[in-house]
Formats: sequence, structure tokens, C-alpha cells
Amino acid sequence: MSFPAPDLPVSALALRAALRTGELSAREATTAVLARIDASAALGAFVSVAAEQALAEASAADERFARTPRDEREALPRLHGMPLAHKDLTDVAGHPTTHGSAALPVSPARQDSPGVAVLRTAGALALGKTQVPEFGLTGYSENRIAPPARNPRDPERTAGGSSGGSAAAVAAGILPVAPGSDGGGSIRIPALACGLIGLKPGLGAVASDLARGPLDEFGAPRLTVSGPLARTAADAALLFDALRGAPGEPAVAAVARAAELRGLRIGVSAASPFESAHPVPLAPEARSAHTRAAELLAGLGHRVEEAEIRYDPRYPHAFGTGWTAGLSLLKLPRGADERLMPLTRLFRDRALARAHEEHLSAGRRLRAFAADAREQWGAYDAVLTPGLAMLPPRIGAFTELHPDDDYRLQCEWAPFTSMVNVAGLPAIAIPILRTPAGHSFGVQLIGRAGSEETLLQIAEQLTAS
Repeated sequence: MSFPAPDLPVSALALRAALRTGELSAREATTAVLARIDASAALGAFVSVAAEQALAEASAADERFARTPRDEREALPRLHGMPLAHKDLTDVAGHPTTHGSAALPVSPARQDSPGVAVLRTAGALALGKTQVPEFGLTGYSENRIAPPARNPRDPERTAGGSSGGSAAAVAAGILPVAPGSDGGGSIRIPALACGLIGLKPGLGAVASDLARGPLDEFGAPRLTVSGPLARTAADAALLFDALRGAPGEPAVAAVARAAELRGLRIGVSAASPFESAHPVPLAPEARSAHTRAAELLAGLGHRVEEAEIRYDPRYPHAFGTGWTAGLSLLKLPRGADERLMPLTRLFRDRALARAHEEHLSAGRRLRAFAADAREQWGAYDAVLTPGLAMLPPRIGAFTELHPDDDYRLQCEWAPFTSMVNVAGLPAIAIPILRTPAGHSFGVQLIGRAGSEETLLQIAEQLTAS
């Protein structure tokens, strides 16, 4: 199916303004995005697209707009007519959810998941589902359901995961912004790989993330939260405010006054809790981005200093156990385990073989790690770490390895992300430099509880420098 492609504003904020004033109709915006999806199929960003359903929703939004008196249009939903897409891990009514797995039966979802419902209430339209790894397990988005999500900066390389399809769509200019989810780096890894802003909110900042409580079934900290992927800090703020249903859009307002932010105490650290298990080598470009970000922050009037942070050497084992413990609860049809990806199958078998007490012990260890990390990081307003340790690996580089080596490569590539999920704190991925070949290297900033707006302000400062 092909579509005419009207021009769209570059930023999500500008697109929102055009939709709310009537300069652009929801159907025109949706048609343009569908055309971009169609033209960029080789990128592997989308698993499925519901074009007719999306156009029907867009027409309904236009009808609502037409019924609204001109002087009342400011009261339209904040994302009125905004075309978005959701990871293929979340339910969108009428869309199939594969969870990236060939081992599960697939049928259209009967209702929206809570996060999707929040964005639908905010006026956003759901165009389709984006590529993910099986059950969101890995930091790359390759599975047996659809072609892999490729990096728009270098299509031979991964876009990251588990929000890889969403990040590829935003980085390629297909989508204005995209909601992601992050259980160990799943927003920040693809954001860093694709040169985007990726905000991982603290646990509870988006209310729907606490639907099942702050601890998982084994007493470990709940890891997964929802957040935005965007090309700019202001666009990330817009989607973050929508995800949390914030009245008055405080994050958008905070980013608008980012130039006023001064005097933060920022600790600089390249320590990783995975160092006790294996080396964590940083590519020269990763070190350069880290150093450059520290210099920029000092030049912006912040107090930047080296942070002596030490992590519990038992973290790698505890995290590996806790990260896969949920696989022991996965119910599959008879014989379906043969259709699992090799990593999923091996780690599920191991999780099933562990004693329940071992899972509970890992949960206790992760809770203790979280408390210690929060205390150490809490000496600073924010902690600056490197982003990814090296270039995004090539498509297939992970899956051609034994699952244990696959997992180790993921930990070596992204050694700074999972610890923040365990601690339940907010963090943001920010692009800092681009190599001559066009690859992006960035950094991560870890904030205190409730500091999401400050992190977005810092992102605005660094990307505007």
C-alpha cells in the first residue's frame, strides 16, 4: 500500500502545535507517517502496521477537532492526533502482540495496556507495533518473528534493544517520538546506539509502572519503567508529561528554562558493577564522549568532580539470576520451548532448575545493592557515566554466539545501565559526539529520585552546547 506524503514539522512539539491549530489534520499526519513506514521497511523498525485502523482513528480525531469551537481548542488532548507506535511487548486494542516470540499463540489484544491507555486518552494514535527482542530480554532487537531492527546511522549494525524498533523509527524520522520501556537499559541502550535522547524515569514516576507493586515475584526491585525516546530534550519532555498525565506540562516548561540551571554537583565515574566478572573496556570514542560531557557541564556552571564509587562484586551473579528469574513463571504450550530463541531457552531452563530460595536470595542481594548505590550516588545531584562501551555490534553478532557469550557481550557493550533499574532511580541517555563515519557516542546521567525534569534540562544544555 502506498500513501502520499505531506511534509511534517520536524519536532514533536511543532507537530503538536500544527495539529492543535488545524494547520495539519490528524489524517494528513497519519498518512505521512504511514508513507514513511512504507518507504523505510528495510530498517526493520515495525513488526506490524494497522493502517486502516489508524486512519479511522485519525478521522475520528479530525471530527472531534471540527466540533470543537476555535476558542476551546486549547482544551483538546495534549497529543491530539499525534501518530505514535508501541513496542510489540505491550497490548494495543485490536493489534496482535507477539512479545517478539515464535513460541506464543498470537491474537489481537482485547484492550490497551495501562500505558497505552494513558497515551490514547492524551489523544495519541496507534499506528502499529515496533520490533523487540523475545520477551524484551536482550539489548538488541532480533527475533524469529520479523526482520531485525537496524540502526539508521549504520544499517549493518543493531539499533539496540529492547526498544530497538522504536528507536530506529524515531532516529530515521519516521515517528516524531516514541514511548519505550526500560528494564535494564532498554530505552537508554537504543537511544545511545541511535543518537537519541532516552529518559528512563524513576520507578513510580509514571504511575502505571507500579501497577504490580515495587517488588517482583521474588522480592527483587521492580525493574521496568516507561519513558520517551526523542530527537530533542523538549520532545522527550512532551511525551514524558503525557505518559505521567502531568497537568500543566512541567517537564516541557522546565526544558524551556534549561539555560537557568546552574551549580549542580555532578560526580564523574566510569566504574561498572560488572567489572568484578569481566573487563569493561571502553572504546576511545566512549571515553572521549564521557570526557567531553564533563567539560561541557563544567563550562555550563556545574561543579564537576571525580566520584569514588565502588560496587558489590556479587552484583553480576545477583543481576543475572534476578533478570532471568521471571522466565521460570513463563507458561508455554507443549513443545513451544523449541521455538524459543537460544538465549531465552537456555536461561529459562536454568531459571526453572534453580531452587526458589536462590531466586529469593538474588532478590535480597539486589535490594541491598539498590540501597548502597542510592546512598553513594546520593552524594551528588547527578552522576555522569559513559554510555555504551563500544560501537553497536553488527546484526547477528550476538545471536551467532553461545547464549552465555551473547549475554557477556551485552554486559560489555552496556555495562552502566542495569544498575540504575535495580536502584529505581531516573537516568537519561544523551548523545555527545558523532564519529566521522556517522556513529553516535553519548553518556548517561543518573539522577536522584524525582529529578527527571532536571535530567531533561541537563540534556537540553548538553545538546545545545
